[in-house]
Amino acid sequence: MHVEICCNSVLSARNAKAGGAYRIELCQALGEGGTTPSAAAIEYCVQKLNLQTRVLIRPRGGNFVYDDEEMEVILNDIEIASSLGAHAVVFGFLTPEGDIDMYKTRMAVEKAIECGVGVTFHRAFDECRNPHEALEQIIECGCNKVLTSGCAPTAWEGREMLISLQKQADRRIGIIAASGITADNVHQLVWNTGLYEVHASLKHNVNGLICTDTDQVREFMYITDDFPNYPLFYFRRNEDL
Repeated sequence: MHVEICCNSVLSARNAKAGGAYRIELCQALGEGGTTPSAAAIEYCVQKLNLQTRVLIRPRGGNFVYDDEEMEVILNDIEIASSLGAHAVVFGFLTPEGDIDMYKTRMAVEKAIECGVGVTFHRAFDECRNPHEALEQIIECGCNKVLTSGCAPTAWEGREMLISLQKQADRRIGIIAASGITADNVHQLVWNTGLYEVHASLKHNVNGLICTDTDQVREFMYITDDFPNYPLFYFRRNEDL
């Protein structure tokens, strides 16, 4: 199992590491759906916490349709994140009609490859009008992974789509299940889908401060560490679904 914890601050990243996490997606402004974190936060997570850090590249909240000036900022942020030691960048580009913007996706992937970092296409994917066509397009553009709830509010609700996407991907791209995944349901989700990468928030709210909960992360890591051999078995099972 590969577990990724969504962290909205250095505090969240520290809490995630204390709970046993080794890989995070770093962002800020979760109230806007997540935006690009500061350079100092990226550097701290990579250098001080020694976490595998995947950096959200998103200059603003709202939709995923960006103009040329925003793309210039996005490309610069990819370069900055790479220079600070990020392991991968996370982004997504759509057309106004709800398709993958292949021109902008290719542009950003090329910049990431030039900088030597991996690429995850984020949950903009779940807003695509044709997810199977969209999957082929992001594979063609060179993305390494896609973060998705199976185009549903939660990964459990989207499990049938996740199974279908996993089969379609056929190891050409990694499928990371996201949304609503907790220690209470991750076992069942993996059992049913055969996915071997999951993305979880595991947050709590203390006096208005929303951050990663160390105890939730610790429990989550304990549970997922307990079934390292499930994915291949269930992937084989699901090949016929």
